[in-house]
Amino acid sequence: MTFQVWGWRREDASQVLAWVPDAEGGRGAAMPRGTPATKDPTAVERANLLNMAKLSIKGLIESALSFGRTLDSDYPPLQQFFVVMEHCLKHGLKVRKSFLSYNKTIWGPLELVEKLYPEAEEIGASVRDLPGLKTPLGRARAWLRLALMQKKMADYLRCLIIQRDLLSEFYEYHALMMEEEGAVIVGLLVGLNVIDANLCVKGEDLDSQVGVIDFSMYLKNEEDIGNKERNVQIAAILDQKNYVEELNRQLNSTVSSLHSRVDSLEKSNTKLIEELAIAKNNIIKLQEENHQLRSENKLILMKTQQHLEVTKVDVETELQTYKHSRQGLDEMYNEARRQLRDESQLRQDVENELAVQVSMKHEIELAMKLLEKDIHEKQDTLIGLRQQLEEVKAINIEMYQKLQGSEDGLKEKNEIIVRLEEKTNKITAAMRQLEQRLQQAEKAQMEAEDEDKKYLQECQSKSDNLQKQISQKEKQLVQLETDLKIEKEWRQTLQEDLQKEKDALSHLRNETQQIISLKKEFLNIQDENQQLKKIYHEQEQALEELGNKLSESKLKIEDIKEANKALQGLVWLKDKEATHCKLCEKEFSLSKRKHHCRNCGEIFCNACSDNELPLPSSPKPVRVCDSCHALLIQRCSSNLP
Repeated sequence: MTFQVWGWRREDASQVLAWVPDAEGGRGAAMPRGTPATKDPTAVERANLLNMAKLSIKGLIESALSFGRTLDSDYPPLQQFFVVMEHCLKHGLKVRKSFLSYNKTIWGPLELVEKLYPEAEEIGASVRDLPGLKTPLGRARAWLRLALMQKKMADYLRCLIIQRDLLSEFYEYHALMMEEEGAVIVGLLVGLNVIDANLCVKGEDLDSQVGVIDFSMYLKNEEDIGNKERNVQIAAILDQKNYVEELNRQLNSTVSSLHSRVDSLEKSNTKLIEELAIAKNNIIKLQEENHQLRSENKLILMKTQQHLEVTKVDVETELQTYKHSRQGLDEMYNEARRQLRDESQLRQDVENELAVQVSMKHEIELAMKLLEKDIHEKQDTLIGLRQQLEEVKAINIEMYQKLQGSEDGLKEKNEIIVRLEEKTNKITAAMRQLEQRLQQAEKAQMEAEDEDKKYLQECQSKSDNLQKQISQKEKQLVQLETDLKIEKEWRQTLQEDLQKEKDALSHLRNETQQIISLKKEFLNIQDENQQLKKIYHEQEQALEELGNKLSESKLKIEDIKEANKALQGLVWLKDKEATHCKLCEKEFSLSKRKHHCRNCGEIFCNACSDNELPLPSSPKPVRVCDSCHALLIQRCSSNLP
């Protein structure tokens, strides 16, 4: 039995709302038309609307929870809820007169919510932006739908009820929103926060909809109750079946993901084994290079020691020759002074030559000081070279220690790889067990599907057998849930093992990077060794230049000796004027040096002036050329009797 109400008016409420349903959905007391009402008609209207709101909200929540999904705009209980809310908001509205017609809509009080509740500005703006809405009633209906989707309808209407001064502009004093029934309805709306609704407001024609309450949804019969119970049981069985199917799909997806992970782990293990083999080969190469460098360092040390010994011997011999030449010069200088004292007549002619000799002596002293400074500097460089060689030895020792440490690390890595292989074997065994269990679960699922088909065919005739089968299915579901829990625990353990293996892989990669850095340090040490070799060659060149300077100093000393002979009246040739030997006419060089003859004053080579004879100016034997030597011997032989 249905009773449709097309509109609510205060004037004819006693005639339209003559039949009052109770809160439980049954038939209430029927009042005959035309009988006088003992109660206030507005109070009866408010009570009727409150009862309808209770029934619609209760039915919507129960049906939504049993439905178990998000509600669409085509859901009948939801449509009836919006119709009831529209009638509740329209109750007691004041009629606003305009030039063209009378205006009586609920959009005016709903617009106040934006001022009272700042979060409602988004709803108001979105409702105004909708293109299909032309009337205020359509905007109000869209506003109610958006507020339900936001789950804030109770909050928005509570703000309106509190501000009764503002509501008095739109509602009469006896309206539902101005009395206690409005607060009760707002409290009931809080329960709608449990519902998830997905309503399409753009495409709906909200302006032309007619708000009609369908009372048949709230009337209950025994047949409907039995059908509903059966439908609920069937829906529960179907939900259980869907749940089991989803669980099986999830298990299949997890098994496939685990297979892919195991494959990736096997590939990463093979890559790590290859990297370890490459690292071992690199370490062997580094060891060979280290041995070569050690042998090269030993050879370099031997060569440097030999060169140092040779240079020491050369320096000592040159110093001894310099000392002997210095003593000979002092003796010759004393003899010259004695001769100068005896020969006072020649003093005036010789004074100029003495000044020249004194300046030459100062220059020689300065040259000797410079030579001594050079010798000290070379000794300092030799000390620095020794220190650098010691540092190279220390670096080689450190590199050997690092190589030993890297070998120990490689042994540990090999042990870790063996452990990882054992873990992968265990994981593969666990995966096989999981596959067997999944096959068993699939078989059980197939059996359950067959039983479900048979059960659906015999559902109408055998209701008692359904309960027994449901109990059996529940037992099987319990068993499946226990199996799923066990499999989840296995999955967690597998994930933990995978994370541990990833950590071990990252540790191995860090160690390989350290090995690469050690190789770079070893290359830097090789570069330093080459630089030391270059420094060593440069120092050898410096020592050769020092020997050349010493030879030049010897030549200068001989020149001084020859200059002292010039005091006896001999004419000495200058070194710059003589370029060839006077006897053999060969050109002078570093190997073929210049030598003055103490008798004639000419310049000869070593082969042409390797004779020594005592002269009347010096009792000691002095260097003489071959021609002077022959003449002096002839004179001596002629003077003999």
